[in-house]
Amino acid sequence: MNVEILWQNVLKEIKDELSSLAFETWFSEVKLIALEEGTAIIEVPMSIHKKHLSDNYFDLIKEALNKVTGTNFELSFLLPDEIKEKAEEKKKEKLETSVDNKEEGVPKAFKERSNLNPKYNFENFIVGNSNKFAQAAALSVAENPGKMYNPLFIYGNSGLGKTHLMHAIGNYIVNNSNRRVLYVTSDQFRDDFVGINKKDDSGTNFSYIDFFKNKYRNIDVLIIDDIQFLGGATQTQQEFFHTFTNLYNDSKQIIISSDRSPNDLKLLEERLRTRFCWGLTVNIYPPDFELRKEILRKKIIAGNFETDISEEIIEYIASNMGSDVRQLEGSITRLVAYSTIMGGAKIDINLAIEALKDFISKGLGEKNDITRIQKVVAEYFQISTEDIRSKKRSSNIAFPRQIAMYLCRKLTSESFPKIGTEFGGKDHSTVMHSVEKIELEMKNNSDLAAIIKKLENDLKP
Repeated sequence: MNVEILWQNVLKEIKDELSSLAFETWFSEVKLIALEEGTAIIEVPMSIHKKHLSDNYFDLIKEALNKVTGTNFELSFLLPDEIKEKAEEKKKEKLETSVDNKEEGVPKAFKERSNLNPKYNFENFIVGNSNKFAQAAALSVAENPGKMYNPLFIYGNSGLGKTHLMHAIGNYIVNNSNRRVLYVTSDQFRDDFVGINKKDDSGTNFSYIDFFKNKYRNIDVLIIDDIQFLGGATQTQQEFFHTFTNLYNDSKQIIISSDRSPNDLKLLEERLRTRFCWGLTVNIYPPDFELRKEILRKKIIAGNFETDISEEIIEYIASNMGSDVRQLEGSITRLVAYSTIMGGAKIDINLAIEALKDFISKGLGEKNDITRIQKVVAEYFQISTEDIRSKKRSSNIAFPRQIAMYLCRKLTSESFPKIGTEFGGKDHSTVMHSVEKIELEMKNNSDLAAIIKKLENDLKP
């Protein structure tokens, strides 16, 4: 039995012991590389996998491996680069060999005091390259609150999924333990702190102080959103410092989000910014083109709309709507609503352009290099960028336009509809024809191939 087949058998044993979410997150990209000198060499994709597998699933993997092989192996988790270094150290020696032959569920509690939104969970958080590390870190904290990364600080622009992840962590903990979880925004924390100065019926503020301490310190997990809004509130910051210190010293999990990194929160006290970096800081990046499309597809499936929305329209929206997840999802709702208002009109690319024309975001998401390509091509052929974007059909303009469309398709991740939009509203089929024509002519025309090569070099950063 080779190591690949052996590992598949090991994974079958492990899968039976885990939830589908945990298995997919921690084992989908993990591979057994070799068995040598009594040690199983296991490749993991990221450092967070190495730590989490070692801290939480070491015995499970070892037992599964022992069951399949009948041999007691030690485990060594290595990153791809570490495996390469190991191979170099051994020079030409190959890492090949062969083999001859939970925390148990507890009652849910305190959900009514958590302020969590149950619709946000790990199952409906769509994972891509831009948020994969943040999702893995969040699940790691959810599985081991107060033990893995404390505090967990998540930052990124608005609309990228920070709040979704924070609620997902809280919901996972509430549904799988009896820990007390509290989610609040920084504004809610500030308002509660201001309430300490109120006097009750007895003429004192003791009841409010007791309320505040019970709410924020007699909990197991504090999730606080948009911490940047505490900037300038000096007394509130001081109270949050004491709350943070109290929870941290008691090994209670703290999860914080912000629109910027801890070091960039200049209006917060330095002692707070320093403590935010004690645990793990993760950034959620804007979704790339493929993830934006996947978000739209999931929204369409979840909406269970009666009409079909084509891949062409999905690509158009993903290319034009920017990176805000809420805007992406909202675009589908608006598109369907617009179709209904228009008497059930068929949702095609023209309807999508009309329905979303006032909602297309400018300057969001990935940098659009189409304008730059148009400028470079126009300069080479000594015409204007307005000519390239125009409807003029003279050969001295149409041919450079086709070259520019070809380069846009080759050098950017933009869709045919998006490229067509940037060329004066050309139909996507026009762009496809132009790209195919240039590709064909390059095979038989070395001069054209040389021109394309020069333009590509000019467009390099």
